[in-house]
This record gives sequence, structure tokens and C-alpha cells, in this order.
Amino acid sequence: MDISTDFMRRIAHAAAAETLPRFRSQGAVANKEAGSFDPVTEADREAERAIRALISAEYPEHGILGEEHGSQNLASRHVWVIDPIDGTRAFISGVPVWGTLVGLTVDGEAVAGMMSQPFTGELFYANASGSHYEGPGGPRRLATRKTTDLAQATLFTTTPALFKGDARKRYDQFETKVQLARYGTDCYAFAMLAAGSIDIVADPGLKPYDIVALIPIIEKAGGVITTFEGGPAEKGGDIVAAATPELHAAAMAALRG
Repeated sequence: MDISTDFMRRIAHAAAAETLPRFRSQGAVANKEAGSFDPVTEADREAERAIRALISAEYPEHGILGEEHGSQNLASRHVWVIDPIDGTRAFISGVPVWGTLVGLTVDGEAVAGMMSQPFTGELFYANASGSHYEGPGGPRRLATRKTTDLAQATLFTTTPALFKGDARKRYDQFETKVQLARYGTDCYAFAMLAAGSIDIVADPGLKPYDIVALIPIIEKAGGVITTFEGGPAEKGGDIVAAATPELHAAAMAALRG
């Protein structure tokens, strides 16, 4: 099935109505994980509530998996996967590299998705027509770079600290092989890969709602995204995305050791 651009814009606007007024407002932050720090805010919860309401009204027979409000009707062939604020740590720090992620899977395969960054006025989305951008500079189709050599590549990861044990050693060695490595930005890094600004993103330990929306945006822009082992990315896990098949193969080999 196809998802209209208009519906994605409606989702983005509904989420922004809940997130933007609370951004840089010094609102309360709760911690979801004892012994660690996994922040959640009122903006997360209310944005997801607004998104779920739109989806349920438009596609009442579809399932929904959300980070903040759980799951419903996951036996459906069509399941929407929602992260109302991917990058909550950036959100509570006042840094505009968070985004709202909403993706659609059909029989477990990600077929459409969007990433909205309302503070910068940007929407990255993919549907049957391809991968697209709307925002400053005007609308355009997204296309990855043609980089095939690690030595010419720009690599992003949220933080090397997420790589544990031997995986950290492999990541550190991998980083020495690329031209430039940068940290942070969560979903924004994947959007920049689809937009042709960077070449590789490697992030371990992702959940489905961290990545489902981004899969079609990257694939329909010409990129490749899988687990470190080469499996489907829809269920999350250790995820690597790259601008070209050749670069993806090189990155995957480096990360596996």
C-alpha cells in the first residue's frame, strides 16, 4: 500500500503541536530505567498520543507499536512503529537534532516512513514515490552519496561508549579507517546519510521504533541498511547503514571483525 505525503505531513504537524511548545521549556524529565538514564518527557507521551489518534482514525484496522504507549493489534499485516521523540537526550538539552519517527511495516517489512524535525522545519519521508525532503532550500528527492572507499567516508555513531567489550575494540579500529568520524544526532545522522551529507551510520542496540521509519528513507535514496551481520534492520539490534553497497560491505566487515 502507499501512504500519501499529505498524511505524513499531518502526522508531523500533530506531533509538532505537542513537541515544539515544550522544547527548551525546562519541563519535567522522568527516568524510565533504574540504574541508568533513559529520559522521557511529557512531550514524548503527548506527541505519541496525537500520532496514534491520527493513525487509528485513518487506518483503524492497522496495528501500532509505540515507544511510550505500547502496542495494539500487532497481528495485523500493517503495523505502524512510532518514536515520538528520537533523541530525547538532545531534546532535554535544547539541541535540535531530535526527530519524530513514524514508519509502516507490511508483513514485517518497512515500506514507508518519515522523520520530522519541526524546530528546523524539516521533513524527510519515503513512500511509493521514493525518498523525499521538504524544508529550507525547497523540496527535493533524496539521494545518497556514491562513496565506496572507507578512507573517503564520513562516519556517525551516537557514541562509541555504546560498543561494549571486543565490539568497542573493533569500532575503534574501524574509526581509524574513515576520513571523518562524528558523534551524536541519533535519527538525524540517518537522515543526513539519505540526504547525501554523510556516508555511514553505525549504532548498536537499537529498538524497532528507533529504526523502522528510517529504513525506507535510506533504501529509497540508494543506501543500504542492515544489522552488523547483514540481516534485516526492522527488528532493531546492531545497525549499520551506508551510502552504497560497496561501502556497506566494508563497514559491516570492519564491525564484525
